[in-house]
Amino acid sequence: MTNTHKIACLLSGVAMLALSGPVAQAQTAPDQASASSDTELDTIIVSARRRDEQLLDVPIAVTAYSGDALLNAGIRDITSISETTPNLTLEVSRGTNSTITAFIRGVGQQDPVAGFEAGVGIYIDDVYLNRPQASVLDVYELERIEVLRGPQGTLYGRNTIGGAVKYVTKRLSNEFEAGIRTNFGTYGQIDAVGSVNIPITSWLRIGGAVATLNREGYGRNLNLDIENYDKDVIAGRVSLEADPIDGLFIRLTGDIVDDSSNPRNGARLIPGQLTGAPVLPGAYDTRAGLGTPDQHVNAKGASFLVEYQLTNEIKVRNILAYRDDESTTPIDFDTLPSADVDVPAIYRNRQTSEEFQLLYESDSLSGLVGFYYLDANAFNVFDVILANTGALIGLPGLNANTFGDVDTKTWSIFFDATYDFLEQFSLSVGGRFTNDRRDSRILRRTFIGGASPDLGGTGTQIAVTSDFDGSRTFKDFTPRASLAWKPNNDHNIYFSFSQGFKGGGFDPRGQTTATPDFNRDGVRSADEIFEFLSFDPEQVTTYEIGWKASLFDRRLTLALAGFRSNYSDVQIPGSVGFDSNGDGVNDSFVGITSNAGRARLYGVELEGNAKLARDFAGADTKADLSWTLGYIDAEYQEFIDAFGNDVADQRTFQNTPKWTASSTLTLATPLKLLSDGDLSLANTVSYRSSTSQFETPNPFLDQPGYILWNASLVWTSQSGGVSIGLHGRNITDKRYIVAGYNFVNINQNGTFTPTLGREGVITAFYGDPRTITGSIGLKF
Repeated sequence: MTNTHKIACLLSGVAMLALSGPVAQAQTAPDQASASSDTELDTIIVSARRRDEQLLDVPIAVTAYSGDALLNAGIRDITSISETTPNLTLEVSRGTNSTITAFIRGVGQQDPVAGFEAGVGIYIDDVYLNRPQASVLDVYELERIEVLRGPQGTLYGRNTIGGAVKYVTKRLSNEFEAGIRTNFGTYGQIDAVGSVNIPITSWLRIGGAVATLNREGYGRNLNLDIENYDKDVIAGRVSLEADPIDGLFIRLTGDIVDDSSNPRNGARLIPGQLTGAPVLPGAYDTRAGLGTPDQHVNAKGASFLVEYQLTNEIKVRNILAYRDDESTTPIDFDTLPSADVDVPAIYRNRQTSEEFQLLYESDSLSGLVGFYYLDANAFNVFDVILANTGALIGLPGLNANTFGDVDTKTWSIFFDATYDFLEQFSLSVGGRFTNDRRDSRILRRTFIGGASPDLGGTGTQIAVTSDFDGSRTFKDFTPRASLAWKPNNDHNIYFSFSQGFKGGGFDPRGQTTATPDFNRDGVRSADEIFEFLSFDPEQVTTYEIGWKASLFDRRLTLALAGFRSNYSDVQIPGSVGFDSNGDGVNDSFVGITSNAGRARLYGVELEGNAKLARDFAGADTKADLSWTLGYIDAEYQEFIDAFGNDVADQRTFQNTPKWTASSTLTLATPLKLLSDGDLSLANTVSYRSSTSQFETPNPFLDQPGYILWNASLVWTSQSGGVSIGLHGRNITDKRYIVAGYNFVNINQNGTFTPTLGREGVITAFYGDPRTITGSIGLKF
């Protein structure tokens, strides 16, 4: 069956299913629910352009989800929305529990080490998260999530080249409210979320939520006798809000996440090349031997928002924020008891950001001018313990240690304005000037005797292979423009042009002693070292045409977008084994980050919602259908490898399936259970075509196309005070790879040659198995 036939079957066959699953799109904003009739789709309100607008009016490709819809679907964290969002990939990064990998329309960044900037911006309440650590955000007390596809820079604080994911928390109300929600299910899942909203005066209120999220492992570490893929998280959020005078709003928020889950270790896909260790039958089981340092993630942040309406047309807004996080983790690449590519690691990040906006809105003109400043530090130190290799060459407990410390200081001025120059036509123009400065300290050392003192070991230093300080500044102006035509209130046709920019930097895993003699003069000069360790900015230019419509008296909404992106100087980070003394044994590794040259991407995205029936089957039963479809053709046009060869025809885009699709059928009917209420039965089927984990295809790690089936059954009292749900996710128990490690050459005869270590590393990490969860929610 071809991919096209699979998509057709997926979209047409869902209506024949008897069960149902998560609602994909955000159906309503709280203040709009009462405005829609029973035969109309609810109005979707988003703030994609830094002002509240109906989704139909926004000339940007946006997918929106309400927090209530996500909870009713049994969705636990932000990564699940990629199942029902076109051309989006959100995954838990390899070897971690809470670091995110994000790609939109082929643009993203997989490498979480210091020195690499994100291609997709993750925001919490308009605060940009500079690092991917602690960015797998759990869903609780959430207002909505918005996904903006394509370059964003004229409206948001940080320039993001691929797109943005906005996580918007609930604001407080003027009435006392309290609630508790519990989840319990397979693999020993027990979650509890409590929230409270307390008005102190008529203009001052305080509120917050605390969550404890717990689950046993999907598998087991058979060597250390601990759970694998478990969850042990405590999180909390508190807000203080005030509007002491007309037009003034103040919000002070703080949040914290403490993750004590066990290390997440992958599954070997090939036998041990040294010990002959067989492949385990369980996808979530491991024999990893590295147990130190203790796995732990602690992240916290605070933000201070002030908004003041100066006049009827002019508003000022200021967002001051601080965040920091620390992760300690033992990553066992070979997932075997022997010390063969064992990587104990520490990550520390902190950031301070300041954003000021001046907003204007009148009948025919609206827009903003903004200033953004970010001062951030990303630090990591990790060992790569190669004891098996060391035993071969007479260096017991061989260890290649990396210390990377990267400061980022960036400031930007941006603007965006929309002018309705005719009754049915509007023109938007915007631009951004960005100044990025990157200061990097890179220290690479060789130890024997095991782990370095930085990681709690007693290893002895025998060599320094990199001792480098570098600084680069990157400047760019990125424009945006769109023309929208609204022939009437139910249609919006637009064309847009936008550019995105992501600064370059230095690879913290680069090794000065491995620098090639670029000039062939027999000397490794400082300029050659600088060139080898650094990489250039990348740029995207995107053209998009779209149509948004509300049809048949608002019973059907559609959003169709077609785009083409020209992608240049694509940053490709990677690590390879390195033979430091020419004896034929890779006794270390080297980070090599290159700019791939040129690529072009084009695709189509379709989203829709339809009210199918009312009074279905002779009862007051409602039937709704929503669907998404994404297609992307991503192709490198130039990709120069380390030897100067153009290998574009041998490379592919990672984390970018050609097809993404989903369909959700929802049935709702009145049902008196504890009291009068409504029973909702929903079914979602989603499809992702084959996906490559790296730019070079790998027959073991690349994931063939697959289908996921999720279903939810939720009863909600008429007052909304009680909800009872049953949620099934990945009901068919599909095994699918979401990330992996590869340090092996696959020979033509089917044998393997390790490129780092002696066991051979082809390690896979899998998406969640089938889970069944019950939920009970109470609101007071």
